[in-house]
Amino acid sequence: MRHLIFMFVLVLLGEFAKAQPAPVKVNEGLLQGTFENGITIYKGVPFAAPPIGELRWRAPQPTAKWNGVREANKFAPEPIQGGNSVAGKSEDCLYLNVWSPAKSSDDKIPVLVWIYGGAFNFGGTAEPSYNGEKLAKKGVVLVSIAYRVGQLGFLATPELSAENPNHVSGNYGLLDMIAALKWIKENIGAFGGDPNKVTIFGESAGGIAVSMLCASPLAKGLFEGAISESGGSFGPTRTLTFPGENMKTLHDAEAAGEAYVKDAGLSSIASLRKVNADKLPAVRGLAWPIVDGWVIPDDQYKLYEAGKYNETPILVGYNSDEGASFSPPKTPEDYIVAVKKRYGKFADELIKAYPPGAGTVAKSARDLTRDAAFGWHTWSWATLQANKGKSKVFYYYFDQHPEYPAGSPQAGYGSPHAQEVSYVFGTLDASSLQTSKTDLDISDAMSTYWTNFAKYGDPNGSGVPKWPAFNAAHPVVMYFSQTAHIGQVPSDASLKVLNAYFKWRLSPNGKIDIE
Repeated sequence: MRHLIFMFVLVLLGEFAKAQPAPVKVNEGLLQGTFENGITIYKGVPFAAPPIGELRWRAPQPTAKWNGVREANKFAPEPIQGGNSVAGKSEDCLYLNVWSPAKSSDDKIPVLVWIYGGAFNFGGTAEPSYNGEKLAKKGVVLVSIAYRVGQLGFLATPELSAENPNHVSGNYGLLDMIAALKWIKENIGAFGGDPNKVTIFGESAGGIAVSMLCASPLAKGLFEGAISESGGSFGPTRTLTFPGENMKTLHDAEAAGEAYVKDAGLSSIASLRKVNADKLPAVRGLAWPIVDGWVIPDDQYKLYEAGKYNETPILVGYNSDEGASFSPPKTPEDYIVAVKKRYGKFADELIKAYPPGAGTVAKSARDLTRDAAFGWHTWSWATLQANKGKSKVFYYYFDQHPEYPAGSPQAGYGSPHAQEVSYVFGTLDASSLQTSKTDLDISDAMSTYWTNFAKYGDPNGSGVPKWPAFNAAHPVVMYFSQTAHIGQVPSDASLKVLNAYFKWRLSPNGKIDIE
């Protein structure tokens, strides 16, 4: 009996040892992670000081060193935001997580850095669909980073600009991302990652942020590849914003910030900093990054036209029915009214290019929202870089869904916004999707392409169909639709009509807002 107890204790001790890898040394101290399914995981790792008190609405500052060994075995709270959260919410939110397949710190494994979406107003790293295990098992170190959202991440006011040495405000969330990338550059080697082989990737606001980081001089040299899922930020600034034209100038953002302070019933930023973060009033509309002349120097389209961006290989794309996720019009008549309100003299041509259908709103009408918010930006980004740059461009279109029977509520619908995320991470089991063999095959192909891109700056490799680079002579797109296969740019003719509108908006005449 004693022998059995002794053996049982040895087994338990062995299991405990497997779950407790040796601590790793980062700049701030020792970190204790865990082993799970052959991957070493570190959760809740601070990369900047808590942005609280006097650090609220300031650029992130270095985190303090600690004594002893810091446990890194659970997700940190998500940033303050509306709605529910997976891991709780706190203003103290600047943490990252690491999934590493490395056996030693000498392995120098390529690194994929995930930036979550959520319209710059929501999001966190603890979502089950963002579990990095499957990607890490394909030979990358997966890092997910947090950043401030909403009014805490993007409030701009004249008073905040005056206290800033660069005379700007807002864009704190982007500065958080840059601080995280600097931390990764300095410390990822301790986790077996290669600091000179970092690829950033994100979806929605995260994908938009990826394009902003590609255009920001503050992020130069912090990554060697970029993947954007339903992202890109190539629309001009507007006072009254719309999807795809979300950016404001610093001047307009400061004016909106002044109104925000006044709505709070306060007269200064000092008094606003004393309000509990969860008691701050909500912003009107959405908080968003701005063209501040520092983090984002200028209109991004113009920056790319002038070759003023951080050139790396890019992999970019979007989903077939993004428009279904953004308050689509209920009737064709509603659609026509909305198009005329936003697009003015371009409305009639766009209605022809994206017809509304009769009776019920057709997918072609939803595709105008898809392309205005994501498709045109992806197409413009791919085209600009293919024409102006030296690095390769890879373009995709995600259209993975069942063939819904005629007459069903889902008939005629494609793949909505964010659906591809669980395919990329290999976390279909954490989603609400009914999965088939083709879903699993698409997921395996996408995760292979994404990790190949992190390793080689090119998604191609054994076991997946050839993915040609996109360029003007061969504008081909990888379709993820039941199989991975090559096709033409979706809605190409319609995109060119929409492009005429955006080109006008980028011209001197189009600078005068049409609202």
